[in-house]
Amino acid sequence: MPKLPEDCQTMVEVREGVDATDRELVALLDRRFGYMRAAARIKESRDAVRDEARKASVIAAAIAEADARGIPADVIADMWERLVEASIAYEFTEWDRIRG
Repeated sequence: MPKLPEDCQTMVEVREGVDATDRELVALLDRRFGYMRAAARIKESRDAVRDEARKASVIAAAIAEADARGIPADVIADMWERLVEASIAYEFTEWDRIRG
């Protein structure tokens, strides 16, 4: 198990922590995309896939969480914009695949 950031004393420990965190992030993204598959299965209309109000809400929540944690909110905003757009594209693909 990697050390917590505040316990790292060497770059090897830092890199082990970064690599482990990246694996966790990918696992979390896998679950998030699973929810996109579920949404594609549940939504009856393809027009329901893109929801700009929901997109704005998700990004705003991520920015607020970043602010609360003291990490760069502008970076998180950019990342979440890309994440949400990728999720929407994935959901469209899944919706089309399911409804063929």
